[in-house]
Amino acid sequence: MEKNIYRASERGTADYGWLKANYSFSFANYYHPEKVNFGALRVLNDDIIEGGMGFGTHPHENMEIITIPLKGSLKHRDSMSNTWISIKTGEVQVMSAGSGIMHSEMNNLPNESINLFQIWIVPNKQNATPRYDQKAFSALERADKLQVLVSSIDEELKDSLKIHQNAQISRIDLSKGKEFTYQLKSKNNGVYLMVIDGEITVDNTFLSKRDAIGVYQTLQFSIHSQTASELLFIEVPMQF
Repeated sequence: MEKNIYRASERGTADYGWLKANYSFSFANYYHPEKVNFGALRVLNDDIIEGGMGFGTHPHENMEIITIPLKGSLKHRDSMSNTWISIKTGEVQVMSAGSGIMHSEMNNLPNESINLFQIWIVPNKQNATPRYDQKAFSALERADKLQVLVSSIDEELKDSLKIHQNAQISRIDLSKGKEFTYQLKSKNNGVYLMVIDGEITVDNTFLSKRDAIGVYQTLQFSIHSQTASELLFIEVPMQF
């Protein structure tokens, strides 16, 4: 098993006043030659957006974009419908930019900040028809068991959102002292594991809130929760 350690304190940061961003990988004005991507995972931004603020209309193409609100409420509008759609904490949004799309993302509340993850995954299909979807996921369904949020559009896995890539995004909330073994979908994949909150060990490596580890060249690995912990798994092909 190979692994890369990504400490929360070593992420790129930006403070635009209305937006406070933490960049796991090179993005915007932050560049680190050893943090450009993890396989097909290109972006994992941990953003705090002030009330009533957000990203104005801008374009995307040939990227799978996943948004996970952790606190607060977001609203989204794109060129497919031109209608504002709210995305609340507990929901997940997927947008396949494909051949090209324009969209806006704003904090849906005027006086409360929102904290969200935005994830970009390089697709395995170019210039696909743009598509949008979102779904609510109950925290009760990930108590000490894996909850799949996003999977491949080519895979018949029910109750998950779909993207154009042999990838899987999932969460688990582990009780203190629990052991969990993650099984990879393919030997060609790797897993980027981020600790949303809590403390865990992976292969004798201690990780705390917002620390991450990239694991590859293995078909499984085990996690031990030192405290009650919320975990995010992003499994992607390492060659794409």
